[in-house]
Amino acid sequence: MNIYVGNLSWNSTDDDLRAAFEAFGEVSSAKVIMDRETGRSRGFGFVEMPDDNAAKEAIEGMNDKDLQGRTLRVNEARPRENRSGGGGGGRGPRRF
Repeated sequence: MNIYVGNLSWNSTDDDLRAAFEAFGEVSSAKVIMDRETGRSRGFGFVEMPDDNAAKEAIEGMNDKDLQGRTLRVNEARPRENRSGGGGGGRGPRRF
């Protein structure tokens, strides 16, 4: 199960995230999402746990808990929405 973890401290690392969730079971991966331009944490991350029951316990156990001075928001990650290319200006076709 893929778990979304929000409201992370700017100082949180992948290892901090992994350590916090390993208390509930095996962690396949733990990743704090970083801003491409600044290299700073974006304040959220994802944890993958192979055992769905352990993942559900981790969600219940970690949601609204303190990690490095921040109250976490933890829930099952939703699938990423497809982003359409472009970005259109909304002006419509040019007429000459």
